[in-house]
Amino acid sequence: MSRVAFVQGASRGIGAGIVRRLLDSPDTHRVHATCRAPGMAHELNALGADPRLRVHRLDVREEASIFEAARQVGAESGSIDLAINVAGILHGADLPGPEKRLESVSAATLEEIFAVNASGPLLVAKHLLPLFRHERRSVLANVSARVGSIGDNRLGGWYGYRASKAALNMFTRTLSIEMGRRAPNAIVAAIHPGTVNTDLSRPFHRSVPEGKLFSTDSAAQKILAVLDGLGPGDSGDFFAWDGSKIPW
Repeated sequence: MSRVAFVQGASRGIGAGIVRRLLDSPDTHRVHATCRAPGMAHELNALGADPRLRVHRLDVREEASIFEAARQVGAESGSIDLAINVAGILHGADLPGPEKRLESVSAATLEEIFAVNASGPLLVAKHLLPLFRHERRSVLANVSARVGSIGDNRLGGWYGYRASKAALNMFTRTLSIEMGRRAPNAIVAAIHPGTVNTDLSRPFHRSVPEGKLFSTDSAAQKILAVLDGLGPGDSGDFFAWDGSKIPW
């Protein structure tokens, strides 16, 4: 059966790569792609001729925009089979690079990073929940990061990014339990895409081992392959791009 997909954070990078991969599949009926500024989403707009693609404005820091995007998706498609929260932030024009020392931590930076990396995806799940309450297998995935693993933290630093992804992982696990009751055919998972050639990782490319820097298309392919292979028993777990499990 053709599936309906929802990709949050699809303007460029991994999100745009996932949209391209989905549109390449004959099993895709509709892709609802969201971003903060659709008019400026050049990678996404380059795909606009495909009649299966719908683009919606959504800013994870504005719950009203999440509600409206979910309402539009529900009105057109009625339900969804795959939703992926992609948007994430590590640094930017208004944010310094990741904190290497405790003295670099600031309340304003923490608030921004948590809003985008943790609270936002949870609010997306909140408003998409009714669209998962059907009889088909479905998947809700949050793009996380290995550095959000508490058990795998050996280097320290990166306080805001690590903690926001750890929070996202806890949200994912907790959400899987509630959706197990309210949308029992939905599989909820967190996934680490590896190091991908995007603006987020660009300042750190020199430290990436050879062969471990993935293109956005390769990352999208790996993410979708892992998600397509998940079963009910995998709900609530944290996976790497190769399908292996990551410790919390």
